[in-house]
Amino acid sequence: MTQDNGEMDSLVRKRIRALRVAQGWSLEELAARAKVSQSTLSRIENGQRRLALDQLVTLARALDTSLDQLVETATDDVITSPAIDAAHGLMRWPIKAEPGMSVVRQRMTDPPPDSPSRMRAHPGREWLVVLSGTAVLLLGNRRLRVETNQAAEFPTMLPHAIGAEGGPCEILGIFDRDARRGHQREDKSESGRSGS
Repeated sequence: MTQDNGEMDSLVRKRIRALRVAQGWSLEELAARAKVSQSTLSRIENGQRRLALDQLVTLARALDTSLDQLVETATDDVITSPAIDAAHGLMRWPIKAEPGMSVVRQRMTDPPPDSPSRMRAHPGREWLVVLSGTAVLLLGNRRLRVETNQAAEFPTMLPHAIGAEGGPCEILGIFDRDARRGHQREDKSESGRSGS
């Protein structure tokens, strides 16, 4: 890495120091982990020594991160707007760092289904947080109440369904790639059934 791009150079130096401090390590501790001298590390953090690729790789490993994360500069699109699915009353936000994951905000008014045949199972994991009201999570043979500010995390291979209890509730769900695909397939098959 050359000094040509001063902004990126400065960012990487600040990131090295911030990661070291976040771990609670002194210069001496990180230098020992990275197998560089303490004075070399100090000069790297203070901008008095050129950043060399081999040292960045070593420092990234010592800081338990990757070289890509250490030199990442993408700060565009820090704020994203949701995609609105009006047909299902959903707002979805993609997670840039994990393209396979998505966040969904949903208002629920119906109780969970009373028939086990309406419970779904598919690969993946889901996390949900109840923003307001009380949700009921049917998970296999269990019936769980999830109240405001409580969260649930579960493997979606267990038959599951979610509904509201005692009035509307609002949830924020986080789906990994497999769980999101499972829900997209369910949405398509349900819309196909209702249209016939």
